[in-house]
Amino acid sequence: MNKLLFTASCMLAFCSVSAQQTVPVTDYRLAESRLIYNTAPLVDNNVISPEWLEDGRFWYRILTNRGSEFILVNPAKGTRVAAFDQEKLAISLSKSTGNNYQPYALPFRQFRFINGNKGIAFDVDGYKWTCNLQSYKCEKNGELPLNVADSRAANEVVSPDGRLAAFIKDYNLWVRDLASNQSRALTTDGVKDFGYATDNAGWHSSDKPVLRWSHDSRKIATFKQDQREVSDMYLVTTNIGRPVLKSWKYPLAGDPVIAMIHRVIIDVNQAKVIPIQVPADPHRGTLSDDISSSGTFDDVDWSNDNTELAFVSTSRNHKQEKVRIANAATGAVREVFEENVATQYESGQDAINWRYFKKSNEFIWYSERDDWGHLYLYDAATGRVKNQITKGQWLVTNVERFDEQRREIYFHACGLDASNPYFSHFCKINFDGSGFTILTPEPGNHKLTFTPDGQYFIDSYSQPDVPATAVLRNMQGKVLVNLEKTDVARLKATGWKAPQPFTVKAHDGKTDIYGLMFTPTHLDNQKKYPIIDYIYPGPQGGGIRDWSFLSARNDHQALAELGFVVMVLEGTSNPLRSKSYHDMNYGNMAENTLPDQITGIRQLAARYSYIDTTRVGIWGHSGGGFATAAALFRYPDFFKVGISEAGNHENRSYEDDWGERYNGLTTEADYAKQANALYAGNLKGKLLLAHGMMDDNVPPYNTMLVIDALTKANKDYDLIIFPHARHSFAADAPYMMRRRWDYFIRHLQQKEPPKEYKLTAKPDPRY
Repeated sequence: MNKLLFTASCMLAFCSVSAQQTVPVTDYRLAESRLIYNTAPLVDNNVISPEWLEDGRFWYRILTNRGSEFILVNPAKGTRVAAFDQEKLAISLSKSTGNNYQPYALPFRQFRFINGNKGIAFDVDGYKWTCNLQSYKCEKNGELPLNVADSRAANEVVSPDGRLAAFIKDYNLWVRDLASNQSRALTTDGVKDFGYATDNAGWHSSDKPVLRWSHDSRKIATFKQDQREVSDMYLVTTNIGRPVLKSWKYPLAGDPVIAMIHRVIIDVNQAKVIPIQVPADPHRGTLSDDISSSGTFDDVDWSNDNTELAFVSTSRNHKQEKVRIANAATGAVREVFEENVATQYESGQDAINWRYFKKSNEFIWYSERDDWGHLYLYDAATGRVKNQITKGQWLVTNVERFDEQRREIYFHACGLDASNPYFSHFCKINFDGSGFTILTPEPGNHKLTFTPDGQYFIDSYSQPDVPATAVLRNMQGKVLVNLEKTDVARLKATGWKAPQPFTVKAHDGKTDIYGLMFTPTHLDNQKKYPIIDYIYPGPQGGGIRDWSFLSARNDHQALAELGFVVMVLEGTSNPLRSKSYHDMNYGNMAENTLPDQITGIRQLAARYSYIDTTRVGIWGHSGGGFATAAALFRYPDFFKVGISEAGNHENRSYEDDWGERYNGLTTEADYAKQANALYAGNLKGKLLLAHGMMDDNVPPYNTMLVIDALTKANKDYDLIIFPHARHSFAADAPYMMRRRWDYFIRHLQQKEPPKEYKLTAKPDPRY
């Protein structure tokens, strides 16, 4: 009898496994067809990368349904024409080379006009070529020279006059004469962990110096960075034989010592170091996490006559900003004014938005004091506000140009579009607050490219579900030339469809929040679909990031084709809204916008009966990995399946500035209570953790702490380790994507994915 029962149970188990539906490989191929490398080649007339000519004209190469085309634009005349006759050139070049070149698949992407614009020069197969644009005779003009690059060039900062290049050598700052290639030291007292212009205070590091040349190329503003007592971070390689220990300075939130900068001005000709007479500042900035987030020395501004250096000192917790002016000859400092805030100060989103004008003795300052990010004009002599420049329930994101002579400001702003507060528009206003004008009034997200002389700009505007239109405008906003309209006809012919923008209420029941929803091409309204929430909770950015038209966003539509509804929702505490909106989770980062995600999913399910809220998945990377594990641990009855990639699960084990900026100091917020490991025992659903073992942004110990807690709580979990990967997974990312698909298929649909499907990127044939 026992044998019979055992045999019967084994047969039932076998039948259950055998009966499990296997997803056809064709479904994965359809999903893969929605990835960017398959959708982008089907989009025509989309991206413009202009090449400017000295006479003010520009040309660009555009990909069309015929192939690649070269277009020439004359802003002054308002004309758009073919740059040259591609059919004649293809015939001539084919005859000269013996190869068969097609007109819209020419073997070069770059060219330059020669002989008074009567000819062009280009490179093909290692040789220089010219073509006469009257006769279209093509001639070979010798081999291309070998490109012998200076190995230090990428790690140098060239002076404005183009004569000198500054670089770091043996912890000191040097300059190289670009004509003679002779180098000389500007400083001599730099030592290990107390060197000049160092760019290595946390997870970001490079060998390029952090500095700001004066306009006349005679002085350099930089610092000597003290990190001698800063704690180290360690990673260990995976290889045959003895592993290699990687160590670097990486202060953690709450550490008693962090990197400090001693500000200096260097007289380049005399190689003289002039200390700026203020105490050392924390390695902090007003734009983002640190003093070099923009790739240069942030929060410093040389006066036009190079005699003064304005700068801003930011406190460790970003709550105090001191605006100061240093005498460039003596280093003496004049205190101008300061701003103190309750949470964290920021000077905009995409650029430093303050500026010093010595001639009029004024400052333009960015502040969110009225709950919106606006510009204020200050008297630099008294430190008092002269007037508020911009006003309203919208915000300046970044200033493009301060025109001191005309007393005009050109800037980008969000919140001006009634349909979506995240759409960016370009505007101008006078220093006194008059003359406010929206220069790009069309609904949508506007992306701009400016001519070198600043007289014109290319405006490409679109929406997530509306392809881009590109026009050329002057600085008054007038459309001079209609350039391109993005054509998605070939893409739509494959069944592709754009994501659906939506608006729901936040967890407070009052605030509008915005998102995108992706559904299968062949959506059946009578069926029930699991919903997957892609999350990036910020607070320095959100999950959608770009509200322009894109043919693919991550693998959201790919997942939808596999039988899911996919949602991306910008929850409260993300930027580009009001100050109070951005601060909603301040001091409680573990909230991770999760209450907004839950109420958003429920509101969508109430609108669309095909959404199944009993099968909810969630995934994210980095901050999204942190949020995903928090979702499974804190809301275990709602989120059933989660994939947490490279998560910063314990912010006391993450770099100091990010947490201390958006969460407060460890003395101001309960970091321990926010750590994911504390709640690991609540796990009920399926959780997949993934991390790169060489992640120098979010060290892998963040995930190991969660694994340890899950093990001690006797909880099942799944794990993928990438031995050589850093934070983004890089070459391992396609594998992670496929495993992500498999995991959601198995645990939200109870189906078996095709075995070891391989994602293979394909180049755009028009390139």
